[in-house]
Amino acid sequence: MIDVFQKRFEAEKRKAFVATLFVDTFLIFYSFFLVYFLSLSFSHEVSYASQNLSGSFLGMMLPVSALIAFVWGRWGRSPGVSLVYRTNRYLKSVVRDEEKRQWWKKPYGVFSFVILIGTFVLGFQITDVSFRSLLSEEGMEGAKRIFTALITPNWSIIGLVLTAMLETIFIALIATTLALPGAFVASFFCARNLVRNSRSASFLSVILRTLFNFSRSVEPVIWAIIFSVWVGIGPFAGMLALMLHSVASLAKQYAEEIENCESGPIEAMEATGARNIHVIWHAVVPQVLMPFLSFTIFRWDINIRMATIIGLVGGGGVGTLLMQYQGLAQWNEVGTIVIVIAIVVWMMDFLSGKVREALL
Repeated sequence: MIDVFQKRFEAEKRKAFVATLFVDTFLIFYSFFLVYFLSLSFSHEVSYASQNLSGSFLGMMLPVSALIAFVWGRWGRSPGVSLVYRTNRYLKSVVRDEEKRQWWKKPYGVFSFVILIGTFVLGFQITDVSFRSLLSEEGMEGAKRIFTALITPNWSIIGLVLTAMLETIFIALIATTLALPGAFVASFFCARNLVRNSRSASFLSVILRTLFNFSRSVEPVIWAIIFSVWVGIGPFAGMLALMLHSVASLAKQYAEEIENCESGPIEAMEATGARNIHVIWHAVVPQVLMPFLSFTIFRWDINIRMATIIGLVGGGGVGTLLMQYQGLAQWNEVGTIVIVIAIVVWMMDFLSGKVREALL
């Protein structure tokens, strides 16, 4: 038994080494950027916005970062070692003694804290935070003019706005509905507890997770731009953008719920020699069905809000109408649309919350 655990421990250390090297390389590489841009942001001669980092500079810093990460992770307690080991059930005991020490007595703790502070400092510099501009007389005059128009809406266009809002709701509904089958099936291949005993299933799981991570990392607004060029401006483009993003998001939520389900029924059916499809259908699906429904309703709620945004880039619905009136600086009409959007989103949020509460 000890030999088996020792072999598994060594195997986990080998796998953790790759993850540790990746994390540390990224953090060290990022720290170089942080120092570089912070020095520019506090310089009165050169602006960071005018800088264009060359490929040779990047090519030089990447191997340097990897070398430092390798040395630090191999002969010291690096941030990557701390993070990866703490999240591994076989390796977390290695860093347990370190938890008793205060963070400022740990090199990786000080390093992480400095990066965190530097990130916020650089963020304030890049975003050019200026409370003087926010509270200036000219700025306050402009804000007063716009908000006065927004709270005095033009109700003569209410019929047009409600029609566009109905289109937005159905864009979200159809996108969520069409995303369901693909997300449902894919989630079982993405759940690690169901594919760990099969190499082919594990390989497929890695591919699906990679594709879904990429799809989720691209915002629906970007997908709407792509599909508006592909199929033309209108609600179909917006629906496709939301559907693609919803498949990836729902598959991730479904897979995490499957991974958290009780293992007893699964192991009992596997012990009887049941086929995988029977194990999933009789031991997994009954446990996750109600949470799946709750996630789906919540996703529809999210898609209604997103459908408003993607309309600004040609995805149809009330967002397109909002963009038209905003472009003409007709702020009273914009106020009408904003009020309708706020009321509908609040109603949908309230109703979806009640339905999810009833399901759980």
